[in-house]
Amino acid sequence: MKRIGIVGGTGYTGAELIRLALTHGEFEVACVTSRGDAGTPVTKVWPSFAGFLDLDFTEPDPGRLAECDLVFFATPNGTAMTAAPELLARGVRIIDLSADFRLKSIPSWEHWYGMKHASPALVAEAVYGLPELNREAITGARLVANPGCYPTATTLGLIPLLEAGIVEPRTLIADAKSGVSGAGRKASLAHLYGEVAENFHAYAVDGHRHYPEIVQTLNAVSAEATDITFVPHLLPMFRGIHVTLYARLRERVADLQALYGARYDGHPFVRIEEANSHPDTRAVYGTNLCRISVHQVNENQLVVLSVIDNLTKGAAGQAVQNANLMFGFPETQGLTAPPMAP
Repeated sequence: MKRIGIVGGTGYTGAELIRLALTHGEFEVACVTSRGDAGTPVTKVWPSFAGFLDLDFTEPDPGRLAECDLVFFATPNGTAMTAAPELLARGVRIIDLSADFRLKSIPSWEHWYGMKHASPALVAEAVYGLPELNREAITGARLVANPGCYPTATTLGLIPLLEAGIVEPRTLIADAKSGVSGAGRKASLAHLYGEVAENFHAYAVDGHRHYPEIVQTLNAVSAEATDITFVPHLLPMFRGIHVTLYARLRERVADLQALYGARYDGHPFVRIEEANSHPDTRAVYGTNLCRISVHQVNENQLVVLSVIDNLTKGAAGQAVQNANLMFGFPETQGLTAPPMAP
């Protein structure tokens, strides 16, 4: 058994981490932290865990966290980068679900996140935790930067095309839509039920923080520099991401299904759907799956549909997948439940 700590247990991602850890089989939840709710039973905030977890929230004390084998940071940007150096020095492995270690360019990170980076020396060491791209590096990592939800769905949909060099890399488009849980659990007028229900809108059209992360990952797999028009939208539902990707083909490809199938062969959480199918968010609800379908709509226009659960494959599930790789557990350990339906 591996002792794990969860820093930031009162948010939606923290709750999803707890849920997955409790049924994992190789994880012992040793501590769950919250500055605002320290001393309060976890089940007072999350009644669904009653009978499964008997812990109180604690302050994020470094000494207590150092007793863990692995610490997940499900915290706002800026928290993990201040705590990581001490924990790493004490032999604790870290998976950061915020953006603190995702971008390799410190000036770019400071521009997009509006603060000075507290641990720039660790950025080069951090492994970007997309197993379908960096599985081998993750297995030996001390520090994993868990990808963002939009970047996960977007890059998984485009990687096969860019690796093969068959699309124009600077004319990509991602029309992305997310449920409201992607905005976190903080109180916000824009995310009240009365504002979200029966409503649909785009946001951050002039620049979203996930844009540089997406471009960084795409550049890592492309022989040429890439660029993408990325527009996120808010859906009137709680969980799920649906990304419609547009790419211009340079040449006609005989079998796009075979291209995608071969690229993700051996990657248990990417499912390539039947040709010309339309995966929906309910098909991944509560799972670590990414479902992808490919459509060639005319001679040189390609449309790729990619769906994930933003709290699972887009956050906590992918973090557990990374933890499995780091500890040598089966990659699918604790992540095999089918989607919740209806």
